[in-house]
Amino acid sequence: MNAISFALETRAPRSAARAGTLTTRHGVIRTPAFVPVATKANVKGILPEALAALGAQVVLANTYHLYLHPGEKIVQEAGGLGAFMNWQGPTITDSGGFQVFSLGAAFGKTISKFVKKDAPQEETLAVYDENVASQHGALAVIDDEGVSFTSHLDGSLHRFTPERSVEIQHSLGADIFFAFDECTSPSEPYDYQKEAMERTHRWAERSLKAHRHNLEANKKQALFGIVQGGRHEDLRRESAREISSLGFDGIGIGGSFSKEDMRGALGAAVTELPPELPRHFLGIGEPSDILEGIAQGMDLFDCVAATRLGRHGTIYTPRGVLHLKNERYKNDFTPLNPASAPGVLTSGFTRAYVAHLLRSGEMLGAVIASMHNVGFILKLVSGARQAIVDGRFDEYRADFIREYTNG
Repeated sequence: MNAISFALETRAPRSAARAGTLTTRHGVIRTPAFVPVATKANVKGILPEALAALGAQVVLANTYHLYLHPGEKIVQEAGGLGAFMNWQGPTITDSGGFQVFSLGAAFGKTISKFVKKDAPQEETLAVYDENVASQHGALAVIDDEGVSFTSHLDGSLHRFTPERSVEIQHSLGADIFFAFDECTSPSEPYDYQKEAMERTHRWAERSLKAHRHNLEANKKQALFGIVQGGRHEDLRRESAREISSLGFDGIGIGGSFSKEDMRGALGAAVTELPPELPRHFLGIGEPSDILEGIAQGMDLFDCVAATRLGRHGTIYTPRGVLHLKNERYKNDFTPLNPASAPGVLTSGFTRAYVAHLLRSGEMLGAVIASMHNVGFILKLVSGARQAIVDGRFDEYRADFIREYTNG
């Protein structure tokens, strides 16, 4: 018996958007689905039961952070990630690859999943070696076997290899986990993107081999491979073909993009993916980007942006984002989101009230804003799924983007 099963229900008539069901041992995920990020085994500011009430079906935790604290053995002794955090539904863990990127080439920079297409080359570093690491103080150094990194908590030295990442994620016990990969900045030159992609392919094979050697884990946990290749369509296509050929249970699209290149790079990869496998677009959470990913045929999305923005006073609305700490909201007694349906957990709070809490440093303000944002994204993706089923996804997407952009 496979650890997961995936079945397609329907496809949109004029795009690659699709609706399906992904069955795990801890429940069914109706796709497309947004996956709130529980970095350290918690979605910041939101209790698990509230998360479920908002419509979350599955959560994703961070391998790097849980390895450093409390340690994967503590999570394993608790009964696995879900039991540890009192979450009853399916769980996912990432590989730690993006944290390697953050500690290495992106250390001390402002690089994230997206950069501007014309970003200066000095915003990133072209190579990863000890000399470069010592020059800019990076906490991680990559070689062909794995990555050595310094803990951001206490300065201790650690080592991740594909085999070690798999071992840690076996202990964490999530229903789905990812092969170890190298995430690059979209500003890296073509030659390095290709080198990192080929290293990711070798690490993917090693990750898969390590997983298959653990027969017990094979029964319970599904392993997804990760497609890399930066902004280059030919590399994305090559990577998708290679990762798809290895026998993974699902496919993740990783790495970073410029927004201008996302459609082409993602589309090139998707054309090479087997339709019967579930697809996860890693680290994508901006509303219009999620809808673009759905239109391209992706099934799962995760991002920390919803809670991160909420903690700093920014909320999503159908007419764009609002920055509640701005002076204009001190006397704004309209609901956070007038379009919220009755019964939504945050629908009774006004903008003036939440603005007051945020300005006062009251933690409830960050909690309400975070819950509101997560609920907004969950509702957006749930609506997209229903629109696919009803054969009106293209209209749903166009209507949302028009109002969100021009509001």
